[in-house]
Parts: sequence; C-alpha cells; structure tokens
Amino acid sequence: MLLERDEVLDMAAAAAASARAGSGRWVLLSAPVAGRGRSTALEAIVRQQADGDTMRIGRARGVPEETAFPFGLVRQLFPDDEAVPFSALAGPDEQRLFHGLVTRLARSAAERPALLAVDDLHLADEQSRRWIGYLARRLADIPVLLVLTECADPSGPAPFPPATGVSVALPALSVSAVVRLARAAGLDQQSTVTCVEAGAGNPTLVRALVADLADGPLPLLPSARPRGRYRDAIADWLRREADPCLRHTCIAVAVAAEGGTPADPALLHRLAGLCPSGRPPGERSVRRLSRLLSHPFAREAVLAAAEPQEVAALHTRIAELLDENGAPATAVASRLLHLDRPGEPWMTRTLAEAAEEALRAGRPAESAGYLRHALSGPLDPQRRAALALRLGALELPNNATAAIRRLHTGLDLHTCHRERATAATALSAALVAGRDPDTALRVLRQASLVADGDELVQVLQTLGALVSSHDNDAWRGAVAGLRALAPTAPPAIEPLVCGLITEYEAGAGLCSAAEALARVRPRLAAPVDPRLRTAWLGSAATLLQWADCLEEARKLAALCLPVPPVPPDLTDVGLQCLLSVRAEAALWAGEFDRVIAENAPLVEATAGQGVRLPHLAAMVATARRETGRRAEAWEAVALVGPSGSDSSWEWNELGYTRALLHAADGDWQAALDDYLACGAGQSAHDFVSPVATPWRSGAALALVRLGRREEARELAEEELRHARTWGTPRTVGRALRAYAAAVGGKLALGSLTEGAELLRTSPAPVELAETLVDLGRAHLEAGNGRKGRDTLREAHTVAQRLAGPVRVPGDPAGGPGADGRPAGRLLDLTEQALRGGGVRNRNGGHTLTSAERRVAELAAAGHTNAQISSALCLTRRTVETHLTNAYRKLRIARRTQLVAAL
Repeated sequence: MLLERDEVLDMAAAAAASARAGSGRWVLLSAPVAGRGRSTALEAIVRQQADGDTMRIGRARGVPEETAFPFGLVRQLFPDDEAVPFSALAGPDEQRLFHGLVTRLARSAAERPALLAVDDLHLADEQSRRWIGYLARRLADIPVLLVLTECADPSGPAPFPPATGVSVALPALSVSAVVRLARAAGLDQQSTVTCVEAGAGNPTLVRALVADLADGPLPLLPSARPRGRYRDAIADWLRREADPCLRHTCIAVAVAAEGGTPADPALLHRLAGLCPSGRPPGERSVRRLSRLLSHPFAREAVLAAAEPQEVAALHTRIAELLDENGAPATAVASRLLHLDRPGEPWMTRTLAEAAEEALRAGRPAESAGYLRHALSGPLDPQRRAALALRLGALELPNNATAAIRRLHTGLDLHTCHRERATAATALSAALVAGRDPDTALRVLRQASLVADGDELVQVLQTLGALVSSHDNDAWRGAVAGLRALAPTAPPAIEPLVCGLITEYEAGAGLCSAAEALARVRPRLAAPVDPRLRTAWLGSAATLLQWADCLEEARKLAALCLPVPPVPPDLTDVGLQCLLSVRAEAALWAGEFDRVIAENAPLVEATAGQGVRLPHLAAMVATARRETGRRAEAWEAVALVGPSGSDSSWEWNELGYTRALLHAADGDWQAALDDYLACGAGQSAHDFVSPVATPWRSGAALALVRLGRREEARELAEEELRHARTWGTPRTVGRALRAYAAAVGGKLALGSLTEGAELLRTSPAPVELAETLVDLGRAHLEAGNGRKGRDTLREAHTVAQRLAGPVRVPGDPAGGPGADGRPAGRLLDLTEQALRGGGVRNRNGGHTLTSAERRVAELAAAGHTNAQISSALCLTRRTVETHLTNAYRKLRIARRTQLVAAL
C-alpha cells in the first residue's frame, strides 16, 4: 500500500508521456533521510510505465561497495557494452565515451522509448554521476525518461538542468497515513501510538514497526531493545549511508540524547571533531535527526548498529565538554558509565563527586553505581581504599556480604595506621549490622594491636566497648576496661567512656535518671574526638531518652542522621545507636506514624540482604500494633528472622515486642513466655532496670490474666523497686499499674492514682491512657461513679489526641492517621471502657463507637456519604446507619450540627 504518493506518480506519468512524445525528461526523487520510500516510489513508477510494454526499462542502483569503482553504475545500464571501461579516463576520452553512450541510447530509444531507473544516485561512483548529468543536459531531444532517487536535502539546488526535469521531495507520512497502516494490520491504540512516535513518518520504519508489533506489543521500558525488523531497518540505513558526516551526526544525536534528554545542537556542533570528514552537522540535519531519534526505540536501534568504539568515543567527548562547561558531576558521570572503564584521573574524580551528589539527592543505588565504575579505573591504593569503604557503606543495606567484602578490601589497602583504624571501625559496624559482633570485636582488637600512639588505641578500645554492648559476655569485660580507663582517659575520649559506664549502671539499677543527666549534660559541651562523635552522641541520646528527655534526645539524633530520602550510614556504629534512639523516642511520644514512616522502609529494604535490624523492627511492629494493624506488626517481627547465637540487647527488645503482640491477640501464655525470655536475656546482659523493656510489668499483667496473682505480685514489686531507683514518672507509673493489677482492691486504687499523677507530668501518653483506663474502672468498682467517668473521659481524650484527625483521599497529607485510619488500640481500649462503664458524653448521649466517630468526623468535615463510603471501604447503608446512630447519641437532627456536637 503506497500512501500519499499520488502526486509523485502523476508527475512521473506526465514526464513519461513527454518522453514517449520525443521530449525526454528527468525526475529526481529526493529525501533527506533513508526510509522515506524513494525506492518504493521508483518501483511504483516503473510498474506504472511497464504496463502496455510501451517503454524499455533499464535499471541501476548505487551501492556503497562499488562507490570507488569507475563507471560501476553506468555498467549496470549498459551491461553488454564493452566500450565502458573499468578505469577512470582523461577529459577528452571521458567526453568521447559519454557522447558515444548517449548516442547509442538515443538510437535505441528512437525505436522504443526508454525508462532508466537509477536508485540511490548518492552512492554512485563519481564518473557515473558525471555521465548522468551529461545525459540530463541532452534529454530534450531524445525519448528517454530518467527517474532517479537520491538521499539529499531537497532544499539544495537541483543537480540537473531544470528545463528538462523536476526534483520531487518525498515528505514524511502524515499521522493519519500511519494510523491507516497500523489499523490495517489490526494494531491496538498503544501500538498505533508507538508507530506514530517511533516511526517519525518514515515509511520504512513505520512498516517495520507495524510488522514487529503485529507479533505482540514491544516492552514499554525506555531501555528495551526494539525487535528485529525495526532495528534492522535502521542498521541497514546506517550501513548504506555514504556521507560519513551524516552517519556520524545520526549516531552523535542518539548518543547525546541517550537517557531521554534532547540533543543540544551546540553540543553536537562541537562533536564534529570526531567526524571522519571533519564537517560540522548542519542545524537542519540536527533538528531532523533529533525528531527521528526522540523515541527511545530509534535511539536504541541506532546505538545497537553503531560500532562500540564509536559510541564510547562520543560519550567520552561529551563528558569532556560537559566537564569543561561546569555541568553537574552526575551529568558528566552518566556519560562515563558507558565506557568500559574510566581511563583518566579526572574521570574517577568526577565519578566520586557524582556519587556524593546522587547520595545527597537520596539516590543511593545510583551513587553506588558511580563508585563501582570509579573502582574499575586506575587508582592509587589509598584512593582505591577510600572509595571501597564508601561503596561498602552504600552497599551494606542491600547486600551485606558484598559490602563487608568491600570494606575488608578497603582495610587491607590502607597502610597508614590512622586510616586503617577508620576502616576497621567501619568494618566492625557493618559486622554488627550483619549480626556478627564477635568478628567485629576481633577486627577492632587487631587494629589496636598495630595502632601507633596510646590515644588511637584508646579510641579503638572505647569503640570496642560500644560494640561489646551487643554481646553478653564481652559487655561486662568492656565495662571493666572502661572503668580502668576512666581516670586517665584523654578529655576528647572521656565523655564516651563516661556515657558507656553510665549506660551500664543505669541498666544494672546502680544509678538514677537524675544522676545520669548530671553526668551527660555537662559533657555535651565538651570537645570530643571526631572519630567518637557519633558514638558519644548515641550514648548521650540513649541516656536522655531513658530519662524521658525525649526532645533533647531527638535533637542529638538530628545532628547526625541524614534527612530522608538520604539513607543512614550503617558503617557508623554511633549512627546505628542514634537510629534506635530516634525511633524509640518517637514511639514513647506516641508518634506512631512517624516511627513507621522513618524506619519501615529501612527495615524492609534490608530484610533478607544480610543486615538485620531487630530493634528498629521492634519499634515498627509496636507502632503498627498501636495503630491497630496487628497483622502488619507480626510481619515486621518476622522480617528479621531468628536471633541464632547473637546475644545482642536488640533481640531482647524484639522479644518484648513479640510479647506485646501476643497480649494484643489475647494469647496470654505465649505473651508470658516471651516476657520471661526477654527478662532472661536482659539479666544475662546485667540489665535489670525497666527503663527499656519493662518485661516484669508485662509478665505480671499476663500472670493476672492467667489467674496467678501471687507470682504477678512478686514480679510487680520487683519492677516497682527498680523503677523507683531510676525515678522517672514513666517507669514508676508503668510499674504502679502492673502492681495495681496484681494486688487489686484499695491498694490498686492508690497505686493507680499515684501512677496517673506521675504520668500526667511526663511525655508518656500511651502509659497515661492505659493507667487512666484502669483507674477509671477502679473508681467505678469502688462506687465512685463520677470520678470513674471523668477519668475514662480523660483517657479517651488522650487516645483521641494520639489518633489525630481522620483523613480521606484528596485531603492534604501528613500527620497521624494520614492513611485514613486513626490509631486503633488505645482508642478502642478507651471506647470499650466507656461503654463498659455505661459512660455518657457531655450531651447526655452515649459515647460514639470508633466507627461512628470516624464517619461523623468525615461528615462534619463536609464529605458526602459516597466519599465516606469510598474512604473507609464501607457500604453506603453502613455509613447511613453509623450517622443515624451518631445523631441519636449526640441528640442532634441535622448534619450541620455535627461540628458543634463533636
């Protein structure tokens, strides 16, 4: 099917009629790029004039392989004429040959008009082109139609006398013509769009795409290679392109536009130095080729057909030009990635800079790619070691085995003792993240054996003590070593020494929160060795958090932790501590959505990759439990797998969380088992204080549920004793609640009253809500209905504050409950207590259920029943039922009264 070429055929028919009448004509079909259908149009003209056998047909075609052979194309037109030589002739001899050939052609045409069809004239040898011009100038008096095709810019001057012929520019196919071709082949809408965009109106490419897509849809990924026919059509075009500058320009446009960025004409102009002919590409050619290669399929096809060294040279030159013009390092480095290896120092420097740029932008995978490529180039050992350490830190969350191997390489390459010490601390932190603290400690000990200077040895010893906190046996010995070091520790090391000793004593029940704060706060202003800064801040933040100074602890974490989406560096053991502090401080403050948003991506990304983060997983699971998503909470616990032989304190935290989940599921025996297992792990760590994992309180509550009050009372009394030693309202109030559950009666009422008073002054909303519920129920049981009801209402208010506003799709994002649900556990707990106590609200109606309140709040915010139904995944009838109940309980009649009533 020849589309949109009727005008060409009509023009050729008129010229043929003139030739048959004795006045020869020439018709030149030209197009600026291959594939416009020159050969197809030529064949159509030949078929048109061959009908009726009124013209004798002669054919010739230029081919790249014969361009250097004189008279090759002429010999195709006169195959039996032995006068056509195989070598170039001098001026007069060439003229005699030209005259003789035209004379013989005229004599033959006088008997029967002739049509000479010459395809791809631009590939003909120079002598044949001159004869064609000689013939065109003499056509007026002989019955010959000369039809030629040429790949050339139609806007240029006509190569033959205009008096005897015409040049016809073959335009690109219109969109409607491409759509007709695609629909005729039965292609769907998406495939038709691909034909329009990737075909660029080029008939050859469009037909190739139609044929390829008829076999099934092509991949939509920009990097996907097109199928054979389309790719082969472009490869054939490049192979047959005689003009090296045009071919080079095409490849340069494809290379420059790789990645989807349009080619910069100025940049392409400067790439002309690599063109074999040395001629810069014209602006018109650049624009035309840019349109053709705007689709990734076309670019991939050109790049697949180009020589690898040609593409590499272009990428190198583009990178050089971008670097000279001050482009961002990532723009330059993206070009260098296409080279087998960076061969010059500036390339590796640029790749390293690009890695930092990408990391600052929150693209760690891209950053790691730049560093891997930099490491394939020529580097001195120290530079290679530094880049290996940096790459290891980036690879750690996603592939612990590869990262640790990379960090080992960096350690082995360093020869300077101080740099080896830095590499050893990074490797040890990675091993801790990989749950191998024994090897981590061995690495630090080996580094300290070869370290020069007492101060460096003490730095490694102190960091080793921090790592030892992940091992029960090593921790005690490390603390003993710190106590011996403390009197003589240099001022820049002493804060961390003091902080770690205080952490041990706090956990062992040997100091109070007030004493810990008295040690930490003055030292925050002291200068600290830079190698210990994050470790010291991690220790200080831990103690501040335990002392309920949550905002101070979070500020210390914010000093060092990167802002998302930049990932934290897990090869820094201090940052690992600060991650834990940031997560737990947010959890204690009741910011459950923040805990999930900040930590769930890291926990999920590292799962199964060799890095296990039990404490962060515990925080995420607990936050999900609080928001009522227990199934997702169990998933977070399962992600980190079993602890194996690892005795880190982090597994005790995870065991405590597992117990909380069992309790939420009502499996009190399983909860008790996990609480006791957590306690055994903490005791092995000399950690008896309830500041981190109040396992005795949890176990006491479980024992009460199981009817074993005496055992519950023993644990609760021990818990309360340790809690009073530490002395923060959170720990004491929490312990008093467990004690009240164990003892019951008037003692319980007094303990809960004391606990509530303490917790009202602390940043412990979760513990406060739980204690107020128990206190309200205790008042009701004691016959003090008014106090009980007021206390339960207070508990409900605290739970609502934690839940935050209900949101629906389309509302501004952010804040708790942004997924459309308020925090569930405490709200459900307080609402059940209100219903169980028969408590009415201030309006005299019964308190709304959580579902009724969610629906009522959305209605008060102006949402329709249909929107509420969609947001909460409820049927319209259910929404209407909840609203009816809410109106009755609130004693209102209209939707407009909801705001005031709520």
